Amino acid sequence: MSSSPFLLYLASQSPRRRQLLDQLGVAHELLLPGDDEDAEAIEAERAGELPQAYVQRVTTAKLKAARVRLARRGLPPAPILASDTTVAVGRRILGKPADAADATRMLEALSGRTHRVLTAVALWTGKRAIHALSVSRVQVAPLPAAAIERYVASGEPFGKAGAYAIQSQFSGWIARVDGSYSGIMGLPLYETAQLLRQARIGF
Repeated sequence: MSSSPFLLYLASQSPRRRQLLDQLGVAHELLLPGDDEDAEAIEAERAGELPQAYVQRVTTAKLKAARVRLARRGLPPAPILASDTTVAVGRRILGKPADAADATRMLEALSGRTHRVLTAVALWTGKRAIHALSVSRVQVAPLPAAAIERYVASGEPFGKAGAYAIQSQFSGWIARVDGSYSGIMGLPLYETAQLLRQARIGF
């Protein structure tokens, strides 16, 4: 761990979440899963699970795993922030694409329609967990097959819920956003700041 002062641990492998936390001016250290942890298993969907229940369950599980990780590693105590983002078309959850064909199917499902992006945030204050949820609606213009093919070939869809990043070239196909742009990126800044204020961390 760095010797520089920090306010909390960020339990996320997403560079976008770290960038967004930097934007808030919140000093933090990463608290990432070790080789002995199956981080992907936490994100596995359950049959019949609705998008909001899914994203909140996964975020809570990430926070719990991070608390165990902190204790096991004997690190200095500090608040822990965890988050998860999912894309939903109706009741259908679009997670991270497994391969190019999966990414293509997801982008075809988003083409010419409005979908939801749900990002849950959980903060362990040291005494209790507090939670927030951001729900945004994103309207995607009709996507020509060639545009989908180019975007998939760029590699950008991989590792991203719904097979796209709003801050990428895909933004040229987004007709309208209702909600939190930072939430769609992976960490809703307003909701996160509200949690930090509630816990009297850095604000």
